[in-house]
Amino acid sequence: MPIQLNNPIYKIVGHAADDLGVRAYAVGGVVRDYFLQRHCTDIDIVCVGSGIELAKATAHSISPSIEVSVFKHFGTASFSYHHQGETWQIEFVGARRESYRRDSRKPIVEDGTLEDDQNRRDFTINAMAVSVNSDSFGELLDPFGGIRDLNQGLIRTPLDPDITFSDDPLRMMRAIRFASQLGFIIQDKTFEAIQRNAARIRIVSAERITTELNKILLSPKPSVGLKLLHKAGLMEIILPEFCALKGVETVGQRGHKDNFYHTLEVIDHVATKSDNLWLRWAAALHDIGKPATKRYDERLGWTFHGHEVRGSKMVRKIFSRLRLPLDGKMKYVEKLVLLHLRPIILAEDEVTDSAVRRLLFDAGDDIDDLMTLCEADITSKNEEKVRRYMQNFQIVRKKLVELEEKDRIRNFQPPVKGEDIMNTFGLSPCQEVGIIKDAIKDAILDGVIPNDRDAAWQMMLDKAAELGLHPKE
Repeated sequence: MPIQLNNPIYKIVGHAADDLGVRAYAVGGVVRDYFLQRHCTDIDIVCVGSGIELAKATAHSISPSIEVSVFKHFGTASFSYHHQGETWQIEFVGARRESYRRDSRKPIVEDGTLEDDQNRRDFTINAMAVSVNSDSFGELLDPFGGIRDLNQGLIRTPLDPDITFSDDPLRMMRAIRFASQLGFIIQDKTFEAIQRNAARIRIVSAERITTELNKILLSPKPSVGLKLLHKAGLMEIILPEFCALKGVETVGQRGHKDNFYHTLEVIDHVATKSDNLWLRWAAALHDIGKPATKRYDERLGWTFHGHEVRGSKMVRKIFSRLRLPLDGKMKYVEKLVLLHLRPIILAEDEVTDSAVRRLLFDAGDDIDDLMTLCEADITSKNEEKVRRYMQNFQIVRKKLVELEEKDRIRNFQPPVKGEDIMNTFGLSPCQEVGIIKDAIKDAILDGVIPNDRDAAWQMMLDKAAELGLHPKE
């Protein structure tokens, strides 16, 4: 029974292919997602012939104004196509066969048949093709049992997995990413080949690895993929700091929790609340400083004092190595790692207005994400303890709203600035200016004075007098 390809682009491609006398097929992800009933706006077309010529002919038949991007070196071409309010990206390539050098994942490419092209695909579920030519429109070609594997929720390679992963080691990351995204199982033989070839990941660029890692973090239950990365031996190479969280050390009867599995729980909890990639990164790295700060105290047991500070300082190094952005996104993760204990400490003690103001001041616009992270961080199996924390977090959230409305603390700038202090007292930049600014800020955050200019100005005069400063004439 023919596959029902409803987007008119497929028949447009098919007619263009008929006119050129070539066979053309929809392949890969768009076919897989058709059977999984997942929405997909990226369409890959393989033709037994020139993909570039087919792309140009297809685009021209839609509109002469469509701009086709041509990548002659790779034999590919693509363009954007608008249909029913959506933008579809269509990429064309000629059928090919590939061979690889040991030291590179860049293939040596030759023209090939559809069978050659399907053989080079990474997994059976991505090796299916659907004809778009008019004489066989919608006909499925599934030489490796991709439909069966979709039905069984199985990831496996079309050919020898050792060759598949050695040729292009990024496919190991992709296998785990698909397992994490789709909730599939990786075939034992295929996973064992990943374990044997894990060291080959070193020839892949950090950018390509991180693209897959981000997709794993964005999957419905990220711990699935992260556990597989660890079990496969890939995590030790990609993110050794994460592996260092694993394990429990005991002295006598006193042990600490396994921070690796705790972190996986935190990430999964965050994933149920937010699809913000950078909040998920903050969850992944929130305890990353614990191995370096772990100490045993005879009185207190195991401690990790200052792990939030150490962890925050580790973020830049990790982001740099993984070629993650070193801009506001990194600073956001640094901030959340640094502050992640603050709401928990609040929840353990009396929730004072002063402490909540300071939290709001330090977190700024990221306060809601910080609270989400902190609530996710409570992974205790003690239900009463969890209930108590969550009740106190609700009190913190309520006070945050009340104090924000009353005091306008979020991202506030003190009503009296350093320039005001220097101009009033005839000062150059000096320690006294900083002391007065801090006194005003602390007085506002502690609720001693309201957040307005008149009260802040009087505080400036009072503090200056204590320091022996007098307004200039």
